Amino acid sequence: MPPSAPASTESPPMIAALDLGSNSFHMVLARTSNGEVRILERLGEKVQLAAGIDERRELDEAAMQRGLDCLRRFAQLINHLPQGAVRVVGTNALREARNRAQFIRRAEEILDHQVEVISGREEARLIYTGVAHTFHGAPGQRLVVDIGGGSTEFIIGQGFDSQLRESLQMGCVSFTRRFSDGKITSARYVQAYTAARLELMSIEPGLRRLGWQEAIGASGTIRAVGLAIKGAGLGNGEINAEGIAWLKRKLLKLGDVEKLDIEGIKPDRRSIFPAGLAILEAIFDALEISSMAHSEGALREGVLYDLLGRHHHEDIRDRTLSFLMERYHVDVDQAARVEAKALEAFDQVADDWKLNENWQRELLGWAARIHEVGLDIAHYHYHKHGAYLIEHSDLPGFSRQDQQMLALLVRGHRRNIPQDKFSETGADADTLVRLCILLRFAILFHHIRCTQAVSEVRLQASERRLELLFPRGWLNANPLTRADFEAEAAWLARVGYELRIK
Repeated sequence: MPPSAPASTESPPMIAALDLGSNSFHMVLARTSNGEVRILERLGEKVQLAAGIDERRELDEAAMQRGLDCLRRFAQLINHLPQGAVRVVGTNALREARNRAQFIRRAEEILDHQVEVISGREEARLIYTGVAHTFHGAPGQRLVVDIGGGSTEFIIGQGFDSQLRESLQMGCVSFTRRFSDGKITSARYVQAYTAARLELMSIEPGLRRLGWQEAIGASGTIRAVGLAIKGAGLGNGEINAEGIAWLKRKLLKLGDVEKLDIEGIKPDRRSIFPAGLAILEAIFDALEISSMAHSEGALREGVLYDLLGRHHHEDIRDRTLSFLMERYHVDVDQAARVEAKALEAFDQVADDWKLNENWQRELLGWAARIHEVGLDIAHYHYHKHGAYLIEHSDLPGFSRQDQQMLALLVRGHRRNIPQDKFSETGADADTLVRLCILLRFAILFHHIRCTQAVSEVRLQASERRLELLFPRGWLNANPLTRADFEAEAAWLARVGYELRIK
């Protein structure tokens, strides 16, 4: 599937964000005007997708159906919106599910918009963005925590910028499956608490090193804890250690989730509440938090504001690529030359090769910018090093699908094009091979790392053929380029494409 929507100079009048969480699915619909957002509709349903992941790490049909039924209800509000006005993100349950492609395909048929599966740290970045735009707390450094159904995110930031982003494999749904059978016992609670403490050990030093002046929670679990504590008269909605201790005693005394009739805890949250409380208590103890406020803004609001930024040339993806190029000492002049030539070639063959969508052009431009990141590791097989870095690095703003496609283009930009790996992308395989061919053309054209004095090279394409029309006599005067493209013809023949040079 394509990357998420490209930036444009104007925002659509209405935009929407969908968060396909491990516990709940949420949607926000908003009107935009002069860069501002006005929320028109908020919807949320408990789906508990994570509860349907079996021992083979596959979503069962019942869980899929719960999610798809929810999306059918959401779709009525967004199916009239154009591409680029809606962003749909999947989190931990879809990260974990080995058969996520099956669910995603069915979801996209319902929504008519792409579903992106985002990494844990990208989820953390978007959560912080949502909090930063909706919670007006004290100035200074803040710690944001979001306890989800399958993972818990931790972010330290200031203003609108996050400095540290972490995601741990612990959530109220996954811990409920591990440590609960409906009964609330001291032994099971301690097991969940201890498991959370063990998870936290890996990130405690980094969080403490940066420090914070304010702690903010951004999830349904933390909101429910705050409301329960407030209902007991132990606070004004903020979470504190005294309130957590009281709630813990209350739960253990009740002994069964069916008896959980506490103000602030909705009936559909009762079964997962004890696990969520155990995780929250572990966080308070490990990080020595005295109190935590709650933010209504979280992932879905972050997705919404991030989407708005893409339409106002504030695309985090551009900053991410610039940082990647700087970190791996990419020759920015060469990258710019290759990008310009690749996009020029794209525009010439777009109609004949059915490359008529914005995401295709954008993906090619990104790949051209970063195709040499692997050179900083080693020249030998640097295209493979670069592909590995792109696929496995945390790249803010990019979904996993984005990174996989980018990695494929970089992997295939020299020598053999790994057709088997391209085929794994399904319906987009032919498109990606064609983009890879255009990238290879631009790189070979600028094999000599300077601007060559040459008239426009014309490209003509048909189904499995590409013709390069050079100015008369130019190839004879540039024998290295001729040799490059003659060798390229042999490489492309391996993937069923004919390259003709005239």
